Amino acid sequence: MNNYIMITYSLYIVISVGITIWVGRTLYKNGRIFLVDSYAGNIELADSVNHLLVVGFYLINIGFVSLALKSGLQPTQNYEVFEVLSGKVGKVLLVLGAMHFMNLIIFSKMRKRAMLFKEPPPVPADRAIKVEG
Repeated sequence: MNNYIMITYSLYIVISVGITIWVGRTLYKNGRIFLVDSYAGNIELADSVNHLLVVGFYLINIGFVSLALKSGLQPTQNYEVFEVLSGKVGKVLLVLGAMHFMNLIIFSKMRKRAMLFKEPPPVPADRAIKVEG
């Protein structure tokens, strides 16, 4: 195996896993507040769900990074290393972005549902409207 492919693979793993960890930590930290609100202040439940979501996020994304490691391209020059690397890291970023938006959609639906339970009960009618027809 040539040195260029080893350099490409090494950089790909370091960059992709590093970005995945950074995004996971960001989601964990900032998602906690959202989950606590969605679970009506139940901090233990929100923290538990948050932790489970981050574990799943890491498993899926690091699994994708691992599966996408192999490349049919064999860089033989310095610039080819960066071309292959940018394509591979770009795919990882797109997957991370897609997962982020998917999570936002799911969480916003969860939050809307949770907010329904916080609404005050409907006010009983104080009079009836007669419909003639």
